[in-house]
Amino acid sequence: MTEKELYQSLDYVNHSREKRAEMALLVTTNPQLVRPLLKIAFEVDNPISNKACWVLEFTAKENLPFLYPHLDVFTANLGRVHFDSAVRPLAKICEFLTKTYFSKQKNELQAIMTETQLERLTAACFDWLIGEHKVAAKAYSMTSLWLLGQRYPWVHPELKMILEQNYPEGSAAYQARAREILAKLKKLSAQKTSY
Repeated sequence: MTEKELYQSLDYVNHSREKRAEMALLVTTNPQLVRPLLKIAFEVDNPISNKACWVLEFTAKENLPFLYPHLDVFTANLGRVHFDSAVRPLAKICEFLTKTYFSKQKNELQAIMTETQLERLTAACFDWLIGEHKVAAKAYSMTSLWLLGQRYPWVHPELKMILEQNYPEGSAAYQARAREILAKLKKLSAQKTSY
């Protein structure tokens, strides 16, 4: 499938899980499509980029390693995305990546993800958390930042401050995830002071 054909196929993708899963299956059976899919996903002013992001999320959920050869492109472009319907799936992919990277089980991602890529991921998640984005992107960013704080000690105090500051105005979903993360931060802080 050419990039042009991929582009045309994305035009038929809609919000339904069925259509997104169908396209993700196409990518799963043709991993060489990840690169052109990323290219389309980061055409940030083109509404079709949203659909590419949805398909990337479905692909990453089932086959996260397909993204590994493209981590540099992926992380370098995160900060450019501005459509909410593209930010949400990218934030979810960041959550997949951080959960895998910080897993107690040894895995390939831990060996290949660079400091620069982790820093870009951290910056994007903070931007999404404090920016004017919908709650799902903020919730995924909270989880990613909680995990990234294991690598970067400065992240946890910043995260705590942002969550406490925005908690009163947050939606019920925002508050629920913020409570969960704040409880983890409190527990971690208590463990550190007990040593």
